Amino acid sequence: MIQKNQKTSVKARAQKNIVKGFQVIEEECIWSKAGIVQMRLCDNVYDCRTCPFDRAMQKTISAESKKYGSGWADKVKHIPGLTTIPCRHALTGRVTAAKVCVNNYECNHCAFDQMLDDQDLDFREESAPCLKSSGYLLADEYYYHKGHTWARFEHGGRVKIGFDDFMVKLFGSPSKITLPPLGTNLKQGQSAVSFSRSENEAEVQSPVTGTVLAVNIRVQEHPEIVHEDPYNEGWLCVVETNMPKRNLKGLYFGKDSLVWTDRESQKLLRLMGPEYQNLAAAGGDPVDDIVSSFPEIGWDRLAETFLGSKKK
Repeated sequence: MIQKNQKTSVKARAQKNIVKGFQVIEEECIWSKAGIVQMRLCDNVYDCRTCPFDRAMQKTISAESKKYGSGWADKVKHIPGLTTIPCRHALTGRVTAAKVCVNNYECNHCAFDQMLDDQDLDFREESAPCLKSSGYLLADEYYYHKGHTWARFEHGGRVKIGFDDFMVKLFGSPSKITLPPLGTNLKQGQSAVSFSRSENEAEVQSPVTGTVLAVNIRVQEHPEIVHEDPYNEGWLCVVETNMPKRNLKGLYFGKDSLVWTDRESQKLLRLMGPEYQNLAAAGGDPVDDIVSSFPEIGWDRLAETFLGSKKK
């Protein structure tokens, strides 16, 4: 039995390496919850499919079948108080109902698992709580890329991406958004989405590496949504990453994202001039639609400075 203080110590040591999933409350690895290994935290948003530790454990269990039975699912039955095999989504906190697994944890054949994924893709839920940095909103539990896109890691490793509040305030409401085709392989830091307004166009970098599974058709039909609600209804794509953890190096999270946004705000104020630096110091709200309010700065300069997008 792992004592509470031991669990706290393990958790504290592992925090920096954990991919924080949006509204994923449970952090303990399923193998740990099953009592097969000592306390271990999941660092891959319960994306067992791409988890090296999960693959290693599956091989170990297979090699030691005499010790553990037909599979690691049998071992779970011996958790105190359990008489049946619980669904892994109940173990990880994705669902609160007591659900029994009938597929020996082969989730790729499970209709219930597919239903949960479909619900995630629908993306209709309560708005994410937001924090402020220099007056700009940042959705809590989201990751941010230097190209002003956000990444929201879901249970199982899928990632939703979109524009951040700073970017939509820079360029105002777009007249057109072009999303990548389904199946497109995106790379972190490379062009993923383009948007335009009047005769101006800019490309926006992907915050993660992976394959496009779904796109938000509504924002193509009504591009103004990304300006009105960038963190919820204005999402752009859903991406399947090769491994969530590999994307963390290029992203800001939590306090780091607030500090980074403040630096970007100061950079923008220098472009706008001393008058607006003083306004910001006095606590004034950020100016919306910078490109229209300060045409002297220019679309291309804003796009290159903050999005890394150069005019073709």
